[in-house]
Amino acid sequence: METKQRNIAVVAIGGNSLIKDKNHQSVEDQYEAARETTLNIADMIEAGWGVAITHGNGPQVGFILRRSEISINEVSPVPMDYAGADIQGGVGYMFVRALRNEFRRRGMRHEAVAVITQTVVDRGDPAFANPTKPIGSHMDEKRAKQLAAKYRWTVRDDAGRGWRRVVPSPKPKAIVETGAIRKLAQDGYVVVACGGGGIPVIEDAGGDLQGVEAVIDKDLSSSLLARSMGADTLILPTGVEKVALDFNKPTQRWLDRMTLAEAKRHLADNQFDPGSMGPKVEAAVYFLERGGEEATVCHPESLLAAFDGRAGTRISRE
Repeated sequence: METKQRNIAVVAIGGNSLIKDKNHQSVEDQYEAARETTLNIADMIEAGWGVAITHGNGPQVGFILRRSEISINEVSPVPMDYAGADIQGGVGYMFVRALRNEFRRRGMRHEAVAVITQTVVDRGDPAFANPTKPIGSHMDEKRAKQLAAKYRWTVRDDAGRGWRRVVPSPKPKAIVETGAIRKLAQDGYVVVACGGGGIPVIEDAGGDLQGVEAVIDKDLSSSLLARSMGADTLILPTGVEKVALDFNKPTQRWLDRMTLAEAKRHLADNQFDPGSMGPKVEAAVYFLERGGEEATVCHPESLLAAFDGRAGTRISRE
């Protein structure tokens, strides 16, 4: 296996990207989507980059919670931190297997590993006082309140579509396994880490870690990981080729480049949807403000071209 690669990139893959449509949601379908993504990642590695992969888990955790809800009268519900760990193992396995198979086909002397990753959050984060992130299935009000009383959940009406459980989404403060991930990447391993933003944990008074019922934004955690491990660049794949101003308006215009100052100004002007492009630009800003050199938003199929500056939107400090 080749070691000590010169440049390291963190590539943040969305959990939704593993589900192409409602007719392709099985584990086998998700593996095939992961396999297609690894073709582009293998291209990057052949070009000389070291790569750490992070991934979202929204749909996948939803499936786990749905199974848990269906069987809740027979077995205890799955805690959120364990659901996150479950998905890190399952999706990590998809990427590790797909990468190994692709490396073998290409005759590449590389190995991939998945690291169960914990993300420390602040027990005093305001998000804990106001849970807003919906998870799990829609329920009628009576059922939702019964489960809330029994399991100490917070439930809310979801825009008239039924009631759902909501959990906090605190900001990530530290990645517990950063040192191990950094060492593995520096030694040439392709690391799959920080799945779903990382398993949310807090430190108790004695310094022990405790899992909490919460979710963490995957892009923010990926940005934190990239900076903490000294990555050269952060890649944020999404469903469009580039970042746009006035998206879906007659005045829409695509951007090849943005400076940190421009990105911050556009965020302040609410140019980016908080449910799609906003978190990606915020993650890029977070990375650059803490010493990162460059971040790129691009389409998943344009990863190698994005690294070469031929695709996507590059965001730099100057």
